[in-house]
Amino acid sequence: MKKLNVFLLLTINCLFFAQAQNDLITNTQGRETISLNGTWYYIIDPYDTGFYNYRFKERNEDDKGAYWNEPKLESKTEWTEHDYKEPNQINVPGDWNSQDRIFAYYEGSVWYQRDFDMPEMEPNEELYLYFGAVNYEAHVYLNGKKIGMHKGGFTPFNFKIPTEILKDTANYLVVRVDNKRHSEEIPTLNTDWWNYGGITRDVKLIVTPKQFIQQYHLQLDENQDIVSGQKKKRYQIKGWLKFNETVKDAAVTLKIPELKLEKEFLVSGDSLNLAFEVKKLNLWSTHDPKLYDVNLTIGNHTLKDKIGFRKIEVDGEKIMLNGKQIFLRGISLHEEIPQDVRRAHSKKDAKQLFKWAQDLNANMVRLAHYPHNEYMPRVADSLGVLLWTEIPVYWTINFGSKEVLEKAQTQLKEMISRDRNRASVIIWSVGNETPVSETRTEFMSTLVKDAKKLDPSRLVSAALEVGYSAGVNNVDDPLGEFTDIVSLNEYLGWYTGLPDACRTAKWETKYKKPFFISETGAGAKGGFHDVKEMRFSEEYQEWYYKEQINMFKNRFPDNFAGLSPWILADFRSPRRNNPDFQEGWNRKGLIDNEGNKKLAFFVLKNYYQELKQIQEKKD
Repeated sequence: MKKLNVFLLLTINCLFFAQAQNDLITNTQGRETISLNGTWYYIIDPYDTGFYNYRFKERNEDDKGAYWNEPKLESKTEWTEHDYKEPNQINVPGDWNSQDRIFAYYEGSVWYQRDFDMPEMEPNEELYLYFGAVNYEAHVYLNGKKIGMHKGGFTPFNFKIPTEILKDTANYLVVRVDNKRHSEEIPTLNTDWWNYGGITRDVKLIVTPKQFIQQYHLQLDENQDIVSGQKKKRYQIKGWLKFNETVKDAAVTLKIPELKLEKEFLVSGDSLNLAFEVKKLNLWSTHDPKLYDVNLTIGNHTLKDKIGFRKIEVDGEKIMLNGKQIFLRGISLHEEIPQDVRRAHSKKDAKQLFKWAQDLNANMVRLAHYPHNEYMPRVADSLGVLLWTEIPVYWTINFGSKEVLEKAQTQLKEMISRDRNRASVIIWSVGNETPVSETRTEFMSTLVKDAKKLDPSRLVSAALEVGYSAGVNNVDDPLGEFTDIVSLNEYLGWYTGLPDACRTAKWETKYKKPFFISETGAGAKGGFHDVKEMRFSEEYQEWYYKEQINMFKNRFPDNFAGLSPWILADFRSPRRNNPDFQEGWNRKGLIDNEGNKKLAFFVLKNYYQELKQIQEKKD
């Protein structure tokens, strides 16, 4: 009887395994894939009718009223209350809000549907379904069978497609997308950005062998010393490979053709540690973003990537890139194309945003307040732009909830897993403007420790808030004990006082670490001009930046290591409802929603040009 119970338990686990998310397959660009981007059909479902029956119970798998099932009417007496037909079509990738006015403020469920034919595959190959991101909750069905679900609006996920449900043609793929906000999710109910819904990033089929490299990490050994001005002939590289299953007595070949390097590693197990030496390596940097073709082969399967090798570290109160102190001339940005009022999702979009940042003389970008699409770090790699990327642990989440912490940990793991081989990413951030308490600090410090375990080769931070005491701006948040750099959001002259308050401001920091201004800024409606004292005029914003820069130059601590003002371009936010100046837009952008540069853009550009010239003289 005991054996029978064990058998039944294993059977039940197997039945539900298909609905569990598989570990992430990284670097889909270097694999055999078939794009499922394009035109999909949709049904708007604000009452979740396709998911629940009239007793509000989740529908059975074979329920004809379930929207994951294809409505097939075989006689005139049969009927249905759903179908996927023209003109209800929508583009993937893309948010739904920008594609039709009916979606403008919509938060709820939308069902997506398209067909696909099974690609040509060898007998020993398998098929995975990959999503770059779906905001926020996704339930995925194929040919009437649920193959998985995922929560988190900004990180990728994938599912192995069971071969027994695949058809040669017309595979019926349905995705229920739900972007409703909830108090126990990440982010929570209260944010200051637009809750764009939809399948917002690429969808792909991935063809893999039965055994393949699922994830990997390859970078300079973080324990290797790099001294400024000292040329090294040899560098130590280390890393690891993770396989989708246990591999027995196989060999992995690693090639870096440009370095004339080829090494073979024997493997027995589900992972493999790598360590080797290379000669004449050009380190990746902001002025020379050198990328090397890296090929990893197991059996007849080769995985290709382009990787830059560099070292980022903290030396006392300095941030060091490849052994040289670097000042981060940054700017923050949202994943948004303002002139189109939509989510950014393509390589072309990434190039536009980074072009603006480089016009500013920035060498660093803060990707706020969530992981951006995968084109962003890849384009940054090619341009030599440094990145801060973070998870949406934002403002008022439930820091006392174990379940909420687990959701934050999952999103942190997914973010790091996807981008750990991108040289441009130098800072993982675990949150923004979280209110100080013992419970919150325990929550946040746990995430900092997790990030360091997942990737010890980068810096970890979080955007903190300033404290005020006896006329002094204090940097004393207890979370600063755990982070590698102390990052602060300050708006002296916008939310507090006028810009000339910067002239007498006093700053103190208790931490002997690099001090970074992760946000500062003021609102201005593009094209609105008045005296500098007039709020929302371009002149006020210009005045604000001039006073801030003078404060940075003359009144800031010696450990000042950089800044990323808020923000590159105006972005949509339902919180911003002044009918004269905001109209549903956060106007702190240095570029307006039509793509025009405001006066303050040029103030910051000139400051960054000065800093750039100082850096070049040192180099």
